[in-house]
Amino acid sequence: MKNRFRSFFTKICAKQAISFTVFLYFVISLNVFIMENNTPHFLGLRTVIYVKSDLIAARNWYADVLGFPPYFDEPFYVGFNVGGYELGIMPAEGPNQPGGGGVLAYWGVDNAEAAHARLLEKGAKEREPVTEVGGGIKVATVFDPFGNVLGVIENPHFK
Repeated sequence: MKNRFRSFFTKICAKQAISFTVFLYFVISLNVFIMENNTPHFLGLRTVIYVKSDLIAARNWYADVLGFPPYFDEPFYVGFNVGGYELGIMPAEGPNQPGGGGVLAYWGVDNAEAAHARLLEKGAKEREPVTEVGGGIKVATVFDPFGNVLGVIENPHFK
């Protein structure tokens, strides 16, 4: 497949009198420009939250499984730092319920408000608005057009 790709673009480059390397440099530069100027974009996975009906039992189970205690332990949220990623546990409340739909993945963004607005502009439906949850951390969730929950998180502690 790699050789076919190179052959195809080499033919295009020959017709345009440019080298494959120049063409490839142009494509990479264009992608970098788009990524740098098309904010807000996802920075990477930051947080996965499991919703549990018994927060204390879940906290104890995950602490036992992970082999260390949570770094954040409050009645409304328990957080573990697992290799630089957040494994969170929150109580079942409102739209957040345990089970197959009880997992929330949050994608890191530079600006939660801008990312949330862009998702809504692209056809997502609001699930939870941008909320400051403490420590400068802002989160929001939407339903994507296919009914899946998509979360964004602006977390100054994870860059």
